[in-house]
Amino acid sequence: MAANPHGDNGNSRDNRIASTPAYQADAGIGAGGDNGGSNSGTVGSGGDAGSAPLGPRSQRGGSLKPGGSLKPGGSSSVGSGPGSSGGSSNGTGIAGTGGSAPSGGRNWKALRANSFILLLLAAFVLVDLLVSQWDPMSSSRRFYKNDFTKTLYHHQWDRSGPVFFGNSAVTGAYIEEQAQVPLVEMGMSYGKLTDLKAILQQGLYDFEDQLVIGIDAHTMLDQLTTDPTYQWFKRPYQPYVYFYRDYFKDSGKELVRNAWKGAKRGELDLHTYEPRWIDKELYFGPSKPEDLKADYERYEKLFNWMTLDDLKDNLEALEWVITHAREQALPLKLILMPLNPDPAYPPPGYWKPLKELVQQLAQSADIPLLDVSDRYKPDLFHDLVHLNREVGAPTFTREVDAWIRSFASSSK
Repeated sequence: MAANPHGDNGNSRDNRIASTPAYQADAGIGAGGDNGGSNSGTVGSGGDAGSAPLGPRSQRGGSLKPGGSLKPGGSSSVGSGPGSSGGSSNGTGIAGTGGSAPSGGRNWKALRANSFILLLLAAFVLVDLLVSQWDPMSSSRRFYKNDFTKTLYHHQWDRSGPVFFGNSAVTGAYIEEQAQVPLVEMGMSYGKLTDLKAILQQGLYDFEDQLVIGIDAHTMLDQLTTDPTYQWFKRPYQPYVYFYRDYFKDSGKELVRNAWKGAKRGELDLHTYEPRWIDKELYFGPSKPEDLKADYERYEKLFNWMTLDDLKDNLEALEWVITHAREQALPLKLILMPLNPDPAYPPPGYWKPLKELVQQLAQSADIPLLDVSDRYKPDLFHDLVHLNREVGAPTFTREVDAWIRSFASSSK
Protein backbone atom coordinates (compact mmCIF):
# COMPACT_ATOMS: atom_id res chain seq x y z
CA MET A 1 0.00 0.00 0.00
CA ALA A 2 1.38 3.40 -0.97
CA ALA A 3 2.08 5.97 1.76
CA ASN A 4 -0.19 8.99 2.16
CA PRO A 5 1.36 11.80 0.06
CA HIS A 6 0.29 14.34 2.75
CA GLY A 7 2.54 12.63 5.27
CA ASP A 8 -0.38 11.40 7.44
CA ASN A 9 -0.02 7.65 7.72
CA GLY A 10 -1.93 7.30 11.00
CA ASN A 11 -5.09 5.94 9.40
CA SER A 12 -3.76 2.42 8.87
CA ARG A 13 -7.25 0.97 9.37
CA ASP A 14 -8.58 3.13 6.56
CA ASN A 15 -5.74 2.04 4.32
CA ARG A 16 -6.52 -1.60 5.03
CA ILE A 17 -10.20 -1.03 4.29
CA ALA A 18 -9.32 0.73 1.05
CA SER A 19 -7.38 -2.31 -0.15
CA THR A 20 -10.47 -4.54 -0.11
CA PRO A 21 -12.21 -5.07 -3.48
CA ALA A 22 -15.61 -3.99 -2.16
CA TYR A 23 -14.29 -0.64 -0.99
CA GLN A 24 -12.22 -0.09 -4.15
CA ALA A 25 -15.35 -0.44 -6.19
CA ASP A 26 -17.33 1.96 -4.01
CA ALA A 27 -14.73 4.61 -3.30
CA GLY A 28 -14.40 5.92 -6.83
CA ILE A 29 -10.60 5.58 -7.03
CA GLY A 30 -9.79 6.46 -10.59
CA ALA A 31 -6.66 6.87 -12.62
CA GLY A 32 -5.58 10.33 -13.47
CA GLY A 33 -7.56 11.84 -10.54
CA ASP A 34 -6.31 14.43 -8.11
CA ASN A 35 -6.29 14.36 -4.32
CA GLY A 36 -7.70 17.80 -3.60
CA GLY A 37 -9.14 16.72 -0.27
CA SER A 38 -12.70 17.74 -1.22
CA ASN A 39 -15.66 16.49 0.73
CA SER A 40 -16.81 14.39 -2.21
CA GLY A 41 -14.32 11.63 -1.40
CA THR A 42 -12.65 11.72 -4.82
CA VAL A 43 -9.18 10.22 -4.66
CA GLY A 44 -6.55 9.89 -7.32
CA SER A 45 -2.81 9.83 -7.70
CA GLY A 46 -2.19 8.98 -11.29
CA GLY A 47 -1.99 5.24 -10.49
CA ASP A 48 -4.51 2.43 -10.80
CA ALA A 49 -7.46 1.81 -8.55
CA GLY A 50 -5.71 -0.76 -6.47
CA SER A 51 -2.73 1.36 -5.47
CA ALA A 52 -4.17 4.85 -5.01
CA PRO A 53 -3.39 6.31 -1.59
CA LEU A 54 -6.16 7.68 0.61
CA GLY A 55 -6.14 10.79 2.74
CA PRO A 56 -7.74 11.06 6.18
CA ARG A 57 -11.40 10.23 6.57
CA SER A 58 -12.27 13.90 6.99
CA GLN A 59 -11.07 14.53 3.44
CA ARG A 60 -13.07 11.69 1.89
CA GLY A 61 -16.56 12.46 3.14
CA GLY A 62 -18.42 9.49 1.60
CA SER A 63 -19.65 6.56 3.70
CA LEU A 64 -18.07 3.15 3.25
CA LYS A 65 -20.77 1.12 1.54
CA PRO A 66 -20.10 -2.15 -0.23
CA GLY A 67 -21.73 -3.03 -3.46
CA GLY A 68 -20.77 0.03 -5.52
CA SER A 69 -20.08 -0.39 -9.18
CA LEU A 70 -16.97 0.88 -10.86
CA LYS A 71 -17.84 3.11 -13.80
CA PRO A 72 -15.86 3.04 -17.03
CA GLY A 73 -13.01 5.45 -17.21
CA GLY A 74 -12.02 5.06 -13.58
CA SER A 75 -15.12 6.81 -12.18
CA SER A 76 -17.59 5.22 -9.85
CA SER A 77 -20.58 6.22 -7.75
CA VAL A 78 -20.44 6.70 -4.01
CA GLY A 79 -22.29 8.38 -1.17
CA SER A 80 -25.10 7.79 1.19
CA GLY A 81 -27.30 10.79 0.45
CA PRO A 82 -29.50 11.76 -2.45
CA GLY A 83 -27.31 14.62 -3.47
CA SER A 84 -24.61 14.60 -6.10
CA SER A 85 -21.00 14.73 -4.91
CA GLY A 86 -18.43 16.87 -6.59
CA GLY A 87 -15.73 15.29 -8.71
CA SER A 88 -12.21 15.93 -9.89
CA SER A 89 -11.27 18.25 -12.66
CA ASN A 90 -10.73 15.47 -15.20
CA GLY A 91 -14.16 13.88 -14.76
CA THR A 92 -13.21 11.11 -12.35
CA GLY A 93 -15.40 12.42 -9.46
CA ILE A 94 -18.10 10.69 -7.53
CA ALA A 95 -21.77 11.05 -8.49
CA GLY A 96 -24.53 10.61 -5.88
CA THR A 97 -26.54 7.46 -6.13
CA GLY A 98 -29.90 9.25 -6.07
CA GLY A 99 -29.10 12.45 -8.05
CA SER A 100 -30.31 15.87 -6.95
CA ALA A 101 -33.83 17.11 -7.72
CA PRO A 102 -33.99 20.35 -9.74
CA SER A 103 -34.49 23.44 -7.58
CA GLY A 104 -37.56 24.38 -9.61
CA GLY A 105 -39.15 21.07 -8.71
CA ARG A 106 -38.51 21.59 -5.03
CA ASN A 107 -39.99 25.11 -5.18
CA TRP A 108 -43.09 23.81 -6.94
CA LYS A 109 -43.57 21.12 -4.31
CA ALA A 110 -43.22 23.76 -1.56
CA LEU A 111 -45.82 25.95 -3.25
CA ARG A 112 -48.24 23.05 -3.59
CA ALA A 113 -47.71 22.04 0.02
CA ASN A 114 -48.50 25.58 1.24
CA SER A 115 -51.06 26.49 -1.40
CA PHE A 116 -53.97 26.71 1.05
CA ILE A 117 -52.14 29.13 3.34
CA LEU A 118 -50.99 31.20 0.38
CA LEU A 119 -54.53 31.38 -0.98
CA LEU A 120 -55.82 32.52 2.42
CA LEU A 121 -53.12 35.20 2.56
CA ALA A 122 -53.95 36.38 -0.96
CA ALA A 123 -57.67 36.50 -0.09
CA PHE A 124 -56.97 38.53 3.05
CA VAL A 125 -54.82 41.01 1.13
CA LEU A 126 -57.51 41.39 -1.54
CA VAL A 127 -60.32 41.86 0.99
CA ASP A 128 -58.25 44.36 3.00
CA LEU A 129 -57.53 46.29 -0.20
CA LEU A 130 -61.22 46.47 -1.03
CA VAL A 131 -62.15 47.51 2.51
CA SER A 132 -59.48 50.24 2.53
CA GLN A 133 -60.91 51.57 -0.75
CA TRP A 134 -64.35 51.62 0.83
CA ASP A 135 -62.85 53.29 3.93
CA PRO A 136 -65.79 52.68 6.28
CA MET A 137 -64.11 54.67 9.06
CA SER A 138 -64.87 57.72 6.94
CA SER A 139 -67.86 56.71 4.86
CA SER A 140 -70.03 54.67 7.22
CA ARG A 141 -71.83 55.90 10.32
CA ARG A 142 -71.55 52.39 11.74
CA PHE A 143 -68.01 53.19 12.79
CA TYR A 144 -66.31 55.62 15.18
CA LYS A 145 -64.91 58.83 13.70
CA ASN A 146 -61.88 60.71 14.96
CA ASP A 147 -61.83 64.52 15.04
CA PHE A 148 -59.85 64.87 11.81
CA THR A 149 -62.49 62.81 9.98
CA LYS A 150 -65.23 64.82 11.67
CA THR A 151 -63.64 68.01 10.37
CA LEU A 152 -63.77 66.64 6.83
CA TYR A 153 -67.33 65.40 7.32
CA HIS A 154 -68.62 68.81 8.43
CA HIS A 155 -66.96 70.45 5.41
CA GLN A 156 -68.41 68.10 2.78
CA TRP A 157 -65.14 66.15 2.63
CA ASP A 158 -63.31 69.14 1.24
CA ARG A 159 -59.60 68.77 1.99
CA SER A 160 -58.53 72.33 1.33
CA GLY A 161 -58.97 75.78 2.78
CA PRO A 162 -57.71 78.20 5.44
CA VAL A 163 -57.34 76.40 8.77
CA PHE A 164 -57.37 77.11 12.48
CA PHE A 165 -55.46 74.13 13.89
CA GLY A 166 -55.15 73.09 17.52
CA ASN A 167 -56.46 70.74 20.15
CA SER A 168 -59.86 70.64 21.85
CA ALA A 169 -59.25 74.15 23.22
CA VAL A 170 -59.62 75.42 19.64
CA THR A 171 -62.72 73.25 19.12
CA GLY A 172 -64.36 74.75 22.18
CA ALA A 173 -63.29 78.35 21.59
CA TYR A 174 -63.72 79.03 17.87
CA ILE A 175 -67.12 79.14 16.15
CA GLU A 176 -66.39 79.42 12.46
CA GLU A 177 -70.05 80.11 11.58
CA GLN A 178 -69.83 83.36 13.55
CA ALA A 179 -66.66 84.62 11.86
CA GLN A 180 -66.71 87.10 8.99
CA VAL A 181 -63.55 85.49 7.63
CA PRO A 182 -64.20 81.90 8.62
CA LEU A 183 -61.40 79.41 9.07
CA VAL A 184 -61.82 75.65 8.97
CA GLU A 185 -61.95 74.72 12.63
CA MET A 186 -59.48 71.81 12.84
CA GLY A 187 -59.37 71.44 16.59
CA MET A 188 -58.71 67.82 17.43
CA SER A 189 -58.94 65.89 20.63
CA TYR A 190 -55.41 65.72 22.06
CA GLY A 191 -54.09 67.36 18.89
CA LYS A 192 -50.41 68.34 18.95
CA LEU A 193 -47.91 70.06 16.69
CA THR A 194 -46.47 66.67 15.76
CA ASP A 195 -49.92 65.82 14.34
CA LEU A 196 -49.94 68.96 12.21
CA LYS A 197 -46.47 68.12 10.92
CA ALA A 198 -47.64 64.62 9.95
CA ILE A 199 -50.69 66.02 8.13
CA LEU A 200 -48.46 68.33 6.13
CA GLN A 201 -45.84 65.69 5.39
CA GLN A 202 -48.40 63.13 4.21
CA GLY A 203 -50.42 65.63 2.22
CA LEU A 204 -53.67 64.80 4.02
CA TYR A 205 -54.93 68.36 3.74
CA ASP A 206 -54.18 71.29 1.44
CA PHE A 207 -53.76 74.37 3.63
CA GLU A 208 -54.74 77.39 1.55
CA ASP A 209 -54.57 81.16 2.14
CA GLN A 210 -53.49 80.89 5.76
CA LEU A 211 -52.77 78.59 8.66
CA VAL A 212 -53.52 79.69 12.21
CA ILE A 213 -52.17 77.56 15.07
CA GLY A 214 -53.64 77.69 18.55
CA ILE A 215 -51.19 76.74 21.30
CA ASP A 216 -52.41 76.05 24.82
CA ALA A 217 -50.87 74.41 27.87
CA HIS A 218 -51.22 70.90 26.39
CA THR A 219 -50.62 71.36 22.65
CA MET A 220 -46.87 70.83 22.95
CA LEU A 221 -46.63 67.93 25.41
CA ASP A 222 -44.66 65.07 23.87
CA GLN A 223 -45.93 62.50 26.37
CA LEU A 224 -49.58 63.40 25.99
CA THR A 225 -51.41 60.36 24.63
CA THR A 226 -53.31 61.26 21.49
CA ASP A 227 -56.01 59.50 19.45
CA PRO A 228 -54.32 56.41 17.92
CA THR A 229 -56.87 56.24 15.08
CA TYR A 230 -55.65 59.42 13.40
CA GLN A 231 -54.88 58.58 9.79
CA TRP A 232 -51.23 59.58 9.91
CA PHE A 233 -50.43 56.90 12.48
CA LYS A 234 -51.24 54.08 10.05
CA ARG A 235 -48.08 52.64 8.48
CA PRO A 236 -48.16 51.68 4.79
CA TYR A 237 -47.53 48.02 5.64
CA GLN A 238 -50.35 47.81 8.21
CA PRO A 239 -53.59 46.19 6.98
CA TYR A 240 -56.57 48.53 7.19
CA VAL A 241 -58.68 45.97 9.06
CA TYR A 242 -55.89 45.41 11.59
CA PHE A 243 -55.25 49.12 12.21
CA TYR A 244 -58.94 49.76 12.97
CA ARG A 245 -59.55 46.33 14.53
CA ASP A 246 -61.13 47.66 17.74
CA TYR A 247 -63.79 49.57 15.81
CA PHE A 248 -64.49 46.67 13.46
CA LYS A 249 -64.91 44.52 16.55
CA ASP A 250 -67.29 47.04 18.14
CA SER A 251 -69.46 47.35 15.03
CA GLY A 252 -69.29 43.60 14.43
CA LYS A 253 -70.68 42.89 17.89
CA GLU A 254 -73.51 45.31 17.23
CA LEU A 255 -74.25 43.58 13.91
CA VAL A 256 -74.41 40.17 15.59
CA ARG A 257 -76.66 41.46 18.40
CA ASN A 258 -79.12 43.02 15.99
CA ALA A 259 -79.07 39.98 13.72
CA TRP A 260 -79.86 37.75 16.72
CA LYS A 261 -82.73 39.98 17.79
CA GLY A 262 -84.08 39.86 14.25
CA ALA A 263 -83.74 36.08 14.12
CA LYS A 264 -85.86 35.75 17.27
CA ARG A 265 -88.51 37.77 15.49
CA GLY A 266 -88.18 35.57 12.44
CA GLU A 267 -86.40 38.30 10.47
CA LEU A 268 -82.96 38.75 8.92
CA ASP A 269 -81.81 42.14 10.22
CA LEU A 270 -78.39 43.23 9.03
CA HIS A 271 -79.23 46.89 8.52
CA THR A 272 -80.18 48.24 11.95
CA TYR A 273 -77.43 50.10 13.80
CA GLU A 274 -76.94 53.11 16.02
CA PRO A 275 -75.16 55.87 14.06
CA ARG A 276 -71.92 56.84 15.72
CA TRP A 277 -71.51 60.34 17.08
CA ILE A 278 -70.29 62.64 14.31
CA ASP A 279 -69.90 65.95 16.19
CA LYS A 280 -66.95 67.18 18.20
CA GLU A 281 -67.17 67.72 21.93
CA LEU A 282 -68.25 71.20 22.99
CA TYR A 283 -68.25 72.70 26.47
CA PHE A 284 -71.35 74.28 27.98
CA GLY A 285 -71.64 76.20 31.22
CA PRO A 286 -69.19 76.19 34.12
CA SER A 287 -67.92 72.98 35.64
CA LYS A 288 -68.62 72.20 39.26
CA PRO A 289 -65.88 73.27 41.71
CA GLU A 290 -65.18 69.68 42.67
CA ASP A 291 -64.72 68.81 38.99
CA LEU A 292 -62.27 71.69 38.52
CA LYS A 293 -60.31 70.52 41.53
CA ALA A 294 -60.24 66.94 40.21
CA ASP A 295 -59.05 68.17 36.80
CA TYR A 296 -56.28 70.23 38.36
CA GLU A 297 -55.10 67.34 40.54
CA ARG A 298 -55.03 65.11 37.47
CA TYR A 299 -53.02 67.69 35.50
CA GLU A 300 -50.65 68.09 38.43
CA LYS A 301 -49.98 64.39 38.45
CA LEU A 302 -49.71 63.90 34.68
CA PHE A 303 -48.27 67.09 33.20
CA ASN A 304 -47.64 70.09 35.43
CA TRP A 305 -44.27 68.82 36.68
CA MET A 306 -42.85 68.81 33.14
CA THR A 307 -40.21 71.19 31.73
CA LEU A 308 -39.32 72.36 28.24
CA ASP A 309 -37.28 69.19 27.85
CA ASP A 310 -40.57 67.30 27.75
CA LEU A 311 -41.74 69.43 24.81
CA LYS A 312 -38.76 68.91 22.48
CA ASP A 313 -40.52 66.94 19.76
CA ASN A 314 -43.36 69.43 19.48
CA LEU A 315 -41.05 72.43 19.59
CA GLU A 316 -39.09 70.87 16.74
CA ALA A 317 -42.38 70.24 14.93
CA LEU A 318 -43.31 73.91 15.35
CA GLU A 319 -39.98 74.97 13.85
CA TRP A 320 -40.52 72.53 10.99
CA VAL A 321 -43.99 73.96 10.31
CA ILE A 322 -42.58 77.51 10.33
CA THR A 323 -39.95 76.51 7.76
CA HIS A 324 -42.50 74.61 5.65
CA ALA A 325 -44.92 77.55 5.63
CA ARG A 326 -42.16 79.91 4.53
CA GLU A 327 -41.09 77.56 1.73
CA GLN A 328 -44.69 77.12 0.55
CA ALA A 329 -45.50 80.84 0.87
CA LEU A 330 -48.30 79.91 3.27
CA PRO A 331 -49.21 82.77 5.63
CA LEU A 332 -48.79 81.52 9.19
CA LYS A 333 -50.16 82.98 12.42
CA LEU A 334 -49.90 81.85 16.06
CA ILE A 335 -52.34 82.27 18.93
CA LEU A 336 -51.55 81.57 22.59
CA MET A 337 -54.86 80.15 23.77
CA PRO A 338 -56.75 81.20 26.92
CA LEU A 339 -55.99 79.54 30.25
CA ASN A 340 -58.29 79.83 33.25
CA PRO A 341 -56.74 82.53 35.50
CA ASP A 342 -58.41 81.30 38.68
CA PRO A 343 -55.66 81.70 41.34
CA ALA A 344 -56.77 78.44 42.97
CA TYR A 345 -55.38 76.64 39.91
CA PRO A 346 -52.00 78.14 38.94
CA PRO A 347 -50.64 77.30 35.48
CA PRO A 348 -48.00 74.58 35.04
CA GLY A 349 -44.40 75.62 35.56
CA TYR A 350 -43.49 75.13 31.90
CA TRP A 351 -46.25 77.45 30.61
CA LYS A 352 -44.43 80.76 31.09
CA PRO A 353 -41.10 79.66 29.51
CA LEU A 354 -43.07 77.99 26.70
CA LYS A 355 -44.90 81.23 25.93
CA GLU A 356 -41.61 83.14 25.93
CA LEU A 357 -40.03 80.63 23.57
CA VAL A 358 -43.00 80.75 21.17
CA GLN A 359 -42.87 84.54 21.21
CA GLN A 360 -39.16 84.44 20.34
CA LEU A 361 -39.77 82.00 17.48
CA ALA A 362 -42.58 84.16 16.14
CA GLN A 363 -40.51 87.32 16.34
CA SER A 364 -37.44 85.81 14.69
CA ALA A 365 -39.53 84.34 11.84
CA ASP A 366 -41.70 87.48 11.50
CA ILE A 367 -44.89 85.55 12.29
CA PRO A 368 -47.93 87.39 13.70
CA LEU A 369 -48.74 86.30 17.25
CA LEU A 370 -51.89 86.92 19.30
CA ASP A 371 -51.53 86.29 23.03
CA VAL A 372 -54.89 85.88 24.79
CA SER A 373 -53.60 83.36 27.31
CA ASP A 374 -54.46 85.49 30.36
CA ARG A 375 -57.10 87.81 28.92
CA TYR A 376 -60.38 86.09 29.85
CA LYS A 377 -62.03 85.92 33.27
CA PRO A 378 -62.86 82.61 34.96
CA ASP A 379 -66.59 82.97 34.26
CA LEU A 380 -65.90 82.57 30.51
CA PHE A 381 -64.47 79.10 31.06
CA HIS A 382 -66.06 75.70 31.23
CA ASP A 383 -63.02 74.21 32.97
CA LEU A 384 -59.31 74.97 33.21
CA VAL A 385 -58.53 75.06 29.47
CA HIS A 386 -61.86 75.18 27.59
CA LEU A 387 -64.00 78.28 27.11
CA ASN A 388 -67.73 77.79 27.57
CA ARG A 389 -69.94 77.81 24.50
CA GLU A 390 -72.40 80.40 25.72
CA VAL A 391 -70.12 83.40 26.39
CA GLY A 392 -66.45 82.44 26.19
CA ALA A 393 -66.42 81.00 22.66
CA PRO A 394 -68.32 83.87 21.02
CA THR A 395 -66.02 86.39 22.73
CA PHE A 396 -62.93 84.57 21.55
CA THR A 397 -64.28 84.14 18.01
CA ARG A 398 -64.99 87.88 17.65
CA GLU A 399 -61.51 88.80 18.82
CA VAL A 400 -59.74 86.30 16.58
CA ASP A 401 -61.88 87.21 13.59
CA ALA A 402 -61.15 90.92 14.05
CA TRP A 403 -57.45 90.12 14.30
CA ILE A 404 -57.54 88.04 11.10
CA ARG A 405 -59.43 90.77 9.24
CA SER A 406 -56.93 93.39 10.33
CA PHE A 407 -54.29 91.80 8.10
CA ALA A 408 -56.58 91.95 5.08
CA SER A 409 -57.26 95.64 5.79
CA SER A 410 -53.59 96.48 6.20
CA SER A 411 -52.69 94.80 2.90
CA LYS A 412 -55.04 97.03 0.87
